[in-house]
Amino acid sequence: MRLATYAARCVENEILMYFRSQRKSSQDVSLSDYIETGADGAALSLMDVVSDDEDLLERVSSRETRQELLQAVDRCLTEQERQVIVMRYGLGGRAPSRQREVAQAIGISRSYVSRIEKRALEKLRRALEEP
Repeated sequence: MRLATYAARCVENEILMYFRSQRKSSQDVSLSDYIETGADGAALSLMDVVSDDEDLLERVSSRETRQELLQAVDRCLTEQERQVIVMRYGLGGRAPSRQREVAQAIGISRSYVSRIEKRALEKLRRALEEP
């Protein structure tokens, strides 16, 4: 029975590797493809990134909201939190960076970047909700 279990797993792994290699070589992109997995274990799909929520788009595109956000970043966050948020979301005309790139630039672990980012976003959410 042990040989059968081992052989079945080997065959299963080979099949999975074949499909993964085919997927990587394919130029097709699906909106349901996962881009990254967050710290909470939730997967981020391409659809989540490109979805069109008009209310959110209008709010983000307004100059007033951007100014409020930048003021909240300066007012509410520590220097390290500010640095992570600016790099991650491309504030101030910068291109957004991945957690891996931020971690490398600051000299901390990717999981620590994730925790800092989560804490900073919560602070910003509270600051922007205040009247």
